[in-house]
Amino acid sequence: MPNKDHDQQVAEDMRAESLAAKLTKLYEVMSPAGEAVSDATVADGIFEKTGVQMSGPYLCLLRTGKRTNPTVQNVQAIAEYFGVPASYLIDAGADAAIESELRLVKAMRDNGIRDIATRLSGLTPESIGNLAGIVDRLRELENLPPIGPTDEPST
Repeated sequence: MPNKDHDQQVAEDMRAESLAAKLTKLYEVMSPAGEAVSDATVADGIFEKTGVQMSGPYLCLLRTGKRTNPTVQNVQAIAEYFGVPASYLIDAGADAAIESELRLVKAMRDNGIRDIATRLSGLTPESIGNLAGIVDRLRELENLPPIGPTDEPST
């Protein structure tokens, strides 16, 4: 016979791990390159943006998985601050579209990538396609995995 207390604890641990991992990823994406964002800074930002008050230590507990059941109001405020849907924080598993956007945002925070992206402005679609081919070849030479085209339709 299954142990309900054990099953509940396992489910809660998985939810905590998922929430903690997602919060950690959001912190990494939102931080300037090479700089860590403090829990207190995020708490202040959440209050400024949403009017919902929470402490830095509380956010730390959520990020480390030591607190696992935030209020709906807190989840909504955290999500609004980071610009993601609340469902991203509470649903199990990864949302592929949001994960892709977060990787793009993180990459664009890199000065070198941002500089190259800025230089693409005004180039024809053919030139951009040629450049993508060159980048794919460079990735291959450096034994990096291929990165496919975006899911967005071209205009």
